[in-house]
Amino acid sequence: ARRKTLNNSLYKAFLFAPQIISRCDIMLLMEIKDNRNRICPFLLEKLNGRSERAYSYVVSNRLGRRHYKEQYAFFYSVCVKQVYQYPDLQPGDEDAFSREPFVVLFNSPRTAVMEFVIIPIHTMPEMAVREIDELYDVFLDVKLRWNTKNFVFMGDFNAGCDYVAKKQWKNIRLRNQTDFVWIIDDKSDTTVKSTTHCPYDRIVLHGETLINTITLGSANIFDFQSAFSMTEEQVCFEALVIPQPFWELKCISLKVAKFGDSWSKQ
Repeated sequence: ARRKTLNNSLYKAFLFAPQIISRCDIMLLMEIKDNRNRICPFLLEKLNGRSERAYSYVVSNRLGRRHYKEQYAFFYSVCVKQVYQYPDLQPGDEDAFSREPFVVLFNSPRTAVMEFVIIPIHTMPEMAVREIDELYDVFLDVKLRWNTKNFVFMGDFNAGCDYVAKKQWKNIRLRNQTDFVWIIDDKSDTTVKSTTHCPYDRIVLHGETLINTITLGSANIFDFQSAFSMTEEQVCFEALVIPQPFWELKCISLKVAKFGDSWSKQ
């Protein structure tokens, strides 16, 4: 990601990334298409150069079918206890995911719920209904494997507009079971383009203790385009040739637990 390969406008956008990430204790990055592992070390260096907290990152293998591959990565200032690459080999339903979830068990001593699992997902738009539903099977697998109760599902679900019709929600177990709480609603706009208004990106919670520490309605979309006076070109990154678009730069800030007089964001 050399400066000389980017025009000044896009380089400015790239430099805002550490400011966005440092708003959170944990940040999920998706759609990483850098096959040389340059992006995460570069971002970590920039992030730790400006943050009072020390961040680390954990990244998945390259995931996907055939030649198209992506990675999930978490940047975090808490602790990672375990990671698990979901194998997607459930009998009779193999290869259900375009990009299998990269599951991480976190420990956060600053929050009321100190241990929780995050399951990320980037669905294929045309298969969104099936993949969102299949997250329930991932949940059952991880719950048994780690004997844990507190779960956060997050990512680009493509859960709205043309990809998930209202009549299809009844076929999604993560939605029709009441012990899963969706905190980004169907009317939210999580896209960055001015021409769309869709709730593609979602956060779903499971676990009574975790849910009880959430201030319902506190989840919000951080409009970094307005906050940093960025153009749509800077936000979307589609004009980049080197590196290829490697993430969807959205930050969803969520108040997880009150600790003393301050809030910790996940």
